[in-house]
Amino acid sequence: MNDGTKQASTQPFSHLDSAGEAHMIDVSAKQITVRQATATASCIMQSSTAQAIRSEQIQKGNVLQVARLAAIGAAKRTDELIPLCHSLGLDSVSVEFQWPNSQTLQILVHTQATARTGVEMEAMVAASIGALTVYDMCKSIDREMQITEVHLLQKRGGVRGDFQRNKKG
Repeated sequence: MNDGTKQASTQPFSHLDSAGEAHMIDVSAKQITVRQATATASCIMQSSTAQAIRSEQIQKGNVLQVARLAAIGAAKRTDELIPLCHSLGLDSVSVEFQWPNSQTLQILVHTQATARTGVEMEAMVAASIGALTVYDMCKSIDREMQITEVHLLQKRGGVRGDFQRNKKG
């Protein structure tokens, strides 16, 4: 398992052909396996905004429920947003919210598909759109909110093996 410390591969970029042109890679020869990924995004906000979210006092509605639906919808449409992503039939998408402190909302997205290619982009797009939805719903009371720490936490399945982000970085 890769602990996140391995340096970038010296292999050529798979999305470039021999002429250096971008193309969608052919995954037809890959084995269909269960692929899983978890990604995160954080929203840093004023403590009063966080309290309003937790107590469901935002005028536009229940922020976390709307952000969950936005994240799930985004995961399902990732191939429409990222030009070289393959279309995937997702088996599941789940969204969790955590409050590591009084000003930070962490959005965790877990994706799974039985497919020839991974679901990392779906998880990362979903976490990003979930965070943007939180911002949109709360911008009238907190325009200084920041979206940070969008990254892949782990992935399982595929020929490159499992990946777990090093907790230090």
